[in-house]
Amino acid sequence: MASLTSTIQSGLFSYGRPTTTVAARPRRMVVVKAAEAINPDIRKTEEKVVDSVIVTELAKPLTAYCRCWRSGTFPLCDGSHVKHNKATGDNVGPLLLKKQ
Repeated sequence: MASLTSTIQSGLFSYGRPTTTVAARPRRMVVVKAAEAINPDIRKTEEKVVDSVIVTELAKPLTAYCRCWRSGTFPLCDGSHVKHNKATGDNVGPLLLKKQ
């Protein structure tokens, strides 16, 4: 039987808790079909509804967040709204966080 010192040195315990190895699970993808507009009545006179918020404490100068729920990198925008807008006539766009 191993001593407590050799058990700790071998890495079997971490901060008093046993460590376990967990196999990575594959990511699930959800495909959402563009059956209808996401934005039925907000600012429909605009070609694309995009709002910007200025924040002083951001790591990047500009970050786009998805509002169409179709992004493959959700919650970040990957431009999927362009295809959705063409298919449905919608005008949904991202939320832009801008560093001040």
